[in-house]
Parts: sequence; structure tokens; C-alpha cells
Amino acid sequence: LLKPQNTGRQQDLCRTDDIAGLDMLRFTQSGTESLMYAVRAARAYTQRKAIIKIEGGYHGGYDALSVSVKPELADAGPADAPTPEVPFDVEAGTVHRVVAGDTMSRIARTAKRLGMRTIAVYSEADRDALHVRLCDEAHPIGPPPAAESYLVAGRIIEAARKSGARCIHPGYGFLSENAEFAEACAAAGVVFVGPPPAAIRAMGLKDRAKALMQKAGVPVVPGYHGDKQDAAFLKQKAQEIGYPVLIKAVAGGGGKGMRRVERPVEFEAALESAQREAKSSFGDARVLVEKYIAAPRHIEMQVFADSHGNAIHLNERDCSLQRRHQKVIEEAPAPGMSAALRAAMGGAAVKAALAVGYAGAGTVEFIADGSSGLKPGGYWFMEMNTRLQVEHPVTEAITGLDLVEWQFRIASGEKLPLTQAQVPVQGHAVEARIYAEDPARGFLPSTGTLVALQFPDGVRVDTGVEQGSAISPYYDPMIAKMIAHGPSRDAALEQLASALERTVAAGPRTNLALLTALCRAADFRSGVFDTSFIDRNPALLGGAEPDSAAAAFGAARLIATRTIVAALAVALAVVLLWLRANFVIVVFAAAAVLVASIGALLVGLVVLGPPLLKLVGLWR
Repeated sequence: LLKPQNTGRQQDLCRTDDIAGLDMLRFTQSGTESLMYAVRAARAYTQRKAIIKIEGGYHGGYDALSVSVKPELADAGPADAPTPEVPFDVEAGTVHRVVAGDTMSRIARTAKRLGMRTIAVYSEADRDALHVRLCDEAHPIGPPPAAESYLVAGRIIEAARKSGARCIHPGYGFLSENAEFAEACAAAGVVFVGPPPAAIRAMGLKDRAKALMQKAGVPVVPGYHGDKQDAAFLKQKAQEIGYPVLIKAVAGGGGKGMRRVERPVEFEAALESAQREAKSSFGDARVLVEKYIAAPRHIEMQVFADSHGNAIHLNERDCSLQRRHQKVIEEAPAPGMSAALRAAMGGAAVKAALAVGYAGAGTVEFIADGSSGLKPGGYWFMEMNTRLQVEHPVTEAITGLDLVEWQFRIASGEKLPLTQAQVPVQGHAVEARIYAEDPARGFLPSTGTLVALQFPDGVRVDTGVEQGSAISPYYDPMIAKMIAHGPSRDAALEQLASALERTVAAGPRTNLALLTALCRAADFRSGVFDTSFIDRNPALLGGAEPDSAAAAFGAARLIATRTIVAALAVALAVVLLWLRANFVIVVFAAAAVLVASIGALLVGLVVLGPPLLKLVGLWR
């Protein structure tokens, strides 16, 4: 019934004419997950319910990247048709497996709660990492550099094959938005807990995504999103758009390949710099040019879609507090967001997801003009992240939902558990990203061992490290995410600020003082902020007093280490005396005892005075 055909740029599973009038589609050519993706795409476009039967094994060359179905088939098929066979079930008490990539600890906890067996992968640098101990099983995949371990799809899939994994959760980074990896999982018979490869590709390049959104009726920032990359042509387009403009890489994210240009005389140098960085970071030097929005607010909508044609949003997040175009503090709901505007932006986000046949968790990011408050007509599509976001806990806090559980259930073929009208908004939540970095020195990453790490009670903390863990130069230097939830925005911010003050982190430098200052900043508290807030307030970046409590913890750990050394030296001396060893050896052991003891005493006198008193609350 189905005839794979090569149409040039992509392979279509079948021609429209081949399925016209059919009530049942019987797939006999391939049993890969790519067929499931094809069915999801067809249903997303047509809301069609059909009986699906999947048989046989994988036959190379039939990767279904798109399916076209005539609109008149939308109502075809029996109304009570069963849903497709699914690759695994998510039921309490059953045992399944997941190979998780980045942010494994967070995903593993939900998987375990669902009764799934968890299997971690790790590089040599992460051999002793927290996620390795949290999971039921762990497999090494290579040296510390990500390019030789976490980004090598073949090694991850081989680990899944050896362990008998049924699904792979890619986390938030690395291969989570890699369409080729999703297809490789399907070819190996392992479910990729994420969207279809076609949806990842559609949203992977900003220029194509924006052209697609324009066709779908989603508002986009005025600008040039075409293929022509001649410098003189792009400069002319910038002149037509009107300065200031923003040059942005079409691939990637994280602020790389992005330059703000205020005047025409600055354009050529900024373009060259952006293209050079884009090429280095993403292997693609192409850029787009857009109007720079004054007082921009970064508002994103959490969306979910299933393989049955349903899609909803789970409210918005405000991620406007950024440094170097990277998020620092996120909150939900967005300050100043009205119910009507939420419905409009959420509707646009759902429309974006349906336009690409989406399934799973995704985030549609908008830029809003915050110069006079959030308002209808003052927001534009930026991009869609085809994965779960780092900041998803604030959405979980205000909805009471576990988004990772939703991911697993949707990947297993289940329908969305809620309708749009059933999605709640309860209170306010704020998240702070605690990084090992030095804000006073341009946010340079800071590496080393966390000799002390202690978080207070009363807030949620998501972390993949612990006291004694090493912050390496190979990966993102995030230590933890701290999330506070309260009945109001002021309550949540105060709760977060208090918890940050009581957090102890010694070893690498951190941004704890900056985060606390941001939570207490008067303008931020009053809702007067945008993405340049941190840049406009340099006084927040440095000058904070050293954390004496953290220093006390670190010193105490050092003294404990020296004490152990001293005790071992004493034991050695006793043994040597008992054995009537050489006098010189005995004297050497005694000297070691003396040096260790004096060292511990000096450290205690110098470091552990006022800090220890502060730690126990007797002096501040």
C-alpha cells in the first residue's frame, strides 16, 4: 500500500494518491520509529485517526521525513480506531530502561519513580559524577572532551544496545536537538524521547523556522531571513530595516554569532565578527539581520504535543535576566502578563508546534517590546527549542506537573493528560542558575573542586554535583538550579534571595552574590527590566564580601584532612617504635606529626574565627 519515493530534497513515505480513501494504513516495509514519526506528522496536519499496523525490521533508506495527506482525509477512518502500537509502556511497577545524556540526575529521578530502569553514560571526567551513582547501571563512552564522548552518537547507541535500553532521553543539551541522532535511535530500534527528526530539522535553522512561522501566521521580527549572504546586500537590508539591527547566526544559539549594530559604519566589522564566530561554533557562517527591539523581554511558551494531533501550552516563562545572551534568572508567570495576552501568545506557540508536526516537549521563544509593558501586537517569534529547557522547573512549580514524566508518556504513545482549559497557574516561581564563574571578571568560568557545598531547606535544588565534585573545563560550569515557589512574585523572590544567602559553596568562584543582588534589586522587583538589565547595572557584578561561611566550611574540611594526616603519622610512629625501627625514621615521623598539627592550628586561628561564629548565627 505504501511506496517510498525519493523526491529530491527529502524522502516522502508515500504519495497522497496512494492513501486516498483508505481507512487503514498497513506499514510492511519498515518497523522503525521513523514510521511512528510519519504517523505523528500526518495526524498533526489532518487530525486523522487511522488503524496503524507496524511490522518487520529496519530496511535502510526508508527514513520518513515527511508525510503529506489531503485535507479531505481529516475525517476519514473509524472514530473508534485504536492508537498505533507503541515502543514501550510507562506503567508503575514495570521495568524499562533509559540512557540519559546531559542533566542525567534530573531525568533519572523521574524515570525511577515511574519504575523504569535507568542506565547512565559518562565520560572519563564524569566517572565519579553524581548521576553515575544515581542510575542502576552506567557505561563509559569516551574521553572528557564532549566531541569524543557525549557528542558521539554511535557510542551512546552502542551503550543502549548493550544494556537493552528501550528508550534514550537526550537531556537538555549535546544531542538533544540533533535530527541525525534521533534517526539513528530509530534505526537501532530505540525510542528517542523527543520530537520527530523532521520537526527538529524544521526548527533547527532560524531563517527557515521564521519563514515557516510567517506562512503559519505566527508574528516574526521584521528583518531579512533569506539565503543571500553578500556583505553589501546585507548592509542594504539593514538600512531598509532601520538601525539599530541585530545580526544573528542562523544556526545554534546561546548568543554566539550575535552582534548588535547601532550605526551603518559599524556594520561590516560586526558582520565579519558574527560570521566568524558562527562558523567556529556551528560550522555555518550564514546570518540573518533583524530589527533590534528596544527594551526587549524574553518570553517563552512551554508547549507539549502528542502523536494524536493534540497540542497545548503550559503557560509562559520570563527569561529576561541574562548575561552574554544566556539566561541567569527565570520566572513564571511573566510579570505584567494578562490572561488575554497569554492566550494569544500561547495560541501562536501551539500553532508553531502544529505547523511542524511536533510531538513531545518544546519551547517557543518570543521577543517582546517591554518599553511600555507587555501588550498585544508587541511580541514576535524568535526560535523554537525542540527539547526540554533547563528552566522547566518553574513551569512544574506553577502547574504541579512533572514535565519529564510527560515526555516519557508521550514518547510511549499516550495522549496529553490535560486539555488547555485544565492547565493551572498556581502562585509564582523563580529559578536562579548557580554557576562556577567570576561575574567581576566578565563571567569567566571557574574550575576546581567543590570543597564545600551545602544548600538550605525550603527550596527545590536540581544539581548534578555534590561536595567533593570537580568543576571541569570540559562542560558547562553550572553547579545547580535553585527554585523558589510562593503565593506571589515578591514572596518567591524573597524566599529565593534568602536561600541563596544561606547557600555554602567553596572552591571555585560562584555567582551567588550576583544572584542574591538581582533578587533584591529594586527595579527588578518592581518589574522594570529587560535583557540588558545586568549590563546596565555593573555595580551588581562585583565588590561583594567573600562568603565567610563557605570559607569556614572549606577550612574545616582542610583541617579535617590535616588531622587525618597527623593521626596517620602518629600511628606510623607508634608502629615504628614498636618495631624498634631506625631512630632517624622515628624522628621523621614525629616531625611529620608536628608539622601537620601546627598547620592545622594556624589554619584554624587565621580562618575559623568570625566565620564560624557567623555560620552558627552568633555573629554577622
